Amino acid sequence: MHDECTPLQTMSVIQDINTTDIAVQGELNAMEATTVCPTHGEESHYMNQGQLKKSNTHLSSAFMEKENNTSLNGNVTGQEELQNKMCPDKAESEDDKQIYPMTAENINGNRAEIYDITQATEREIQEISENQRNEINTSSIIHDSINKYVDSLLPNDSQCVNEKKNIMEKEFLDVLSDGAGPQVSCYITAPSYVLQHLECQITNNMSSLIVSDNEELVSNIITIEFSDQKKRIPFPICIAIPFTARYKGNYKDVMVKVSDLSLQSSYLTPNSLEGQRGSYKGTCAEVKVYKLGIFSVVSCLKKESFTVTKKGLTLKPSMDSRISLNYPPGVFSSPVLVQLKIQPVDPSLVAYLKTKQDTSYSVVSTSPLIHIQHPSTHPFQKPITVFLPCSPHSDKKTLGSEIGHRSTTSVTTNRIVPLYFNRTKCVSLRKPGSNACESLKLLGFRSQDGGWFGLDDVVVRTTQSGLVSFELFQHLERFIVLHLSSIVDNSHLVSFVKSLEEATLSTTVCLVLNHQKDNPQIAVISVVPYKDLNQELQNLRLGGFSGPPEPSRRFQLREGEQLLLRFTGNIFASSNGKDYGKDYKLVFHLQRKPRLELQLKEVDEFGNYSCSHYKGTIEVFKVPKEKIVPNLEISLITNETHYQLPILKLPLILPKHEKLINRPQSTKRISADPLEALWDNLLYWLAEELSEDNVVSLSSSLPLRRSIIQLIKLKSPENLTEQIHELLSFWKKSLPTSTDKLRLLARHLRKIGRGDLSEELKFKWENKVFTEHQQWFEMAE
Repeated sequence: MHDECTPLQTMSVIQDINTTDIAVQGELNAMEATTVCPTHGEESHYMNQGQLKKSNTHLSSAFMEKENNTSLNGNVTGQEELQNKMCPDKAESEDDKQIYPMTAENINGNRAEIYDITQATEREIQEISENQRNEINTSSIIHDSINKYVDSLLPNDSQCVNEKKNIMEKEFLDVLSDGAGPQVSCYITAPSYVLQHLECQITNNMSSLIVSDNEELVSNIITIEFSDQKKRIPFPICIAIPFTARYKGNYKDVMVKVSDLSLQSSYLTPNSLEGQRGSYKGTCAEVKVYKLGIFSVVSCLKKESFTVTKKGLTLKPSMDSRISLNYPPGVFSSPVLVQLKIQPVDPSLVAYLKTKQDTSYSVVSTSPLIHIQHPSTHPFQKPITVFLPCSPHSDKKTLGSEIGHRSTTSVTTNRIVPLYFNRTKCVSLRKPGSNACESLKLLGFRSQDGGWFGLDDVVVRTTQSGLVSFELFQHLERFIVLHLSSIVDNSHLVSFVKSLEEATLSTTVCLVLNHQKDNPQIAVISVVPYKDLNQELQNLRLGGFSGPPEPSRRFQLREGEQLLLRFTGNIFASSNGKDYGKDYKLVFHLQRKPRLELQLKEVDEFGNYSCSHYKGTIEVFKVPKEKIVPNLEISLITNETHYQLPILKLPLILPKHEKLINRPQSTKRISADPLEALWDNLLYWLAEELSEDNVVSLSSSLPLRRSIIQLIKLKSPENLTEQIHELLSFWKKSLPTSTDKLRLLARHLRKIGRGDLSEELKFKWENKVFTEHQQWFEMAE
């Protein structure tokens, strides 16, 4: 450490830098601590001149050696090791190894700079050798030269290392297109310089393309991009996405779906499902990601993976402990990975399909639908034994709590057994108390064989109450067991299973349109699962919305399918209060509550002149997912729907505006007829006496149109007395002047069972009894 190199020796070493040995780790590390690492800056003041000269020589040799070894062919490994050697603290961090690796272009660009620095160092050393008293200045010059080189070689690394240590979490907000306030799109934990250049947007308009079968969207669609292309992100970074899952069960799992611009997707299991985070009080799915793209949280069938070795294995999935797959020893010649998913089948869904298809009348119950994946290159050497739950009775309590949101309303009808059922003698299950013709049938799916088919050579047995077993000799992608009351042809059973599989992916829904009570021009349209209809109507009433019209008829929708709403007649709509006459779409997601708020307006102010309200219709078209094209505007989609029939039509009405005519004081009409005042008073008294049930009977008894009744309800949706008074007043005005209105109204009251009100009405009319004192009537008297 105390030996000194003469200038001539130093010069010779510099001139021969290509052959210099770079293995002096101790001196190089000391030089690294002096030139790069700020944590050891204080020790640099105590290093002597000789060590600086040797370190400079070996450092220059190391740079040139690494340069020669690195890359005309793009190899960056040597340069990464050089960066790690220049700062031991940085090399110890595993994550730091992947920030900003230097490329071959950077190294080749520094060749001339390395040569200039070494030549300048030679000249400085020669000048210093003439005056040995300035040796300390020599060390400072060399020190400064090397520092300048290191700073030019790694202009951003030291800054990035410091900034990477400054890891923080940022809340990203975005405003949706429906005009609502900003909401949290996601939380990202990353270095501060990365967060400054990240852009997060909510892109729910592409949700139909993101969600696939057996998935339910439970969050917004988040698109994350990095705007600074000159920097690299030190992956992994943490992303937490808020979500709300309303339906949970043992068969479902929450996953984060990552898609690229070509919509190729992969799935990540959340590290945690935290409750409150920042300003968001709901649940967030947190994952570590290694690339940016399109993120969403989906609820999908839980997948479990097992490895079957040569010794065999008994699979007991956590979703349903009653299901078991027994792999005997020697079933595979090498370890095999098996993936399993279970799709439960709601018994009410089976009952519903039985009413739609005569061919499925014999189906009593089914087992869960099993999705299983084996490698096709490993055939079964021995059969595997499968145990499945398959109740001999249609018990609706078995799985209803797990998949109730997918079920449709069961319809039970007494039907005649179709004649095409095979009445030949069938194999009995030999269970006490069971029907002699009951049977169990296994159906399997294999894409290479064209889909579903019956396995006649597999015998399905009952092991105990509610469980069946069979031996499987071949690979199947999906399979299900049907419990039949009689023998049915395989073609009918295949048709039933296809319908059942399709029905499990669909939901029975209704379209609801409600108007705001204070402003009927503002309407809300939502797609509601039929089983949640009553709850949704109650929530709308609490929010200040009500009908008419009534909810639409029931129909089937799949996750991600779109409804196109086209306004016809004398009413059109706008989402922003400016652009009227457009078509609008609703994307159905079971757990996202699709909703559309519109402003309604009449097309022609003088239209529907014979009615007291404006009339219109909403035509609803279904756009299947396979017809949705990425980046296609809705105006282009509407051209196709002109050749299709709407799946339903929803009537629409709006009250006409009351026109105020300002007349001179002398021309104002003042009614002084005491009989008219008495009629108005008696009708209001009668409206207070009638109950809601009486009103329903009276409205059907009086010769009034249904549209008039709906308009009256729309004017006063929450005040029953006002509705009845308006109803009776409208009826009275529609009668000719010569009609005996009192006798006719009394007859209608007796017809609905309110003869007491009929007699009291006659008494008040004959004696001119007013419920409240009318001053202007006395003045007329």
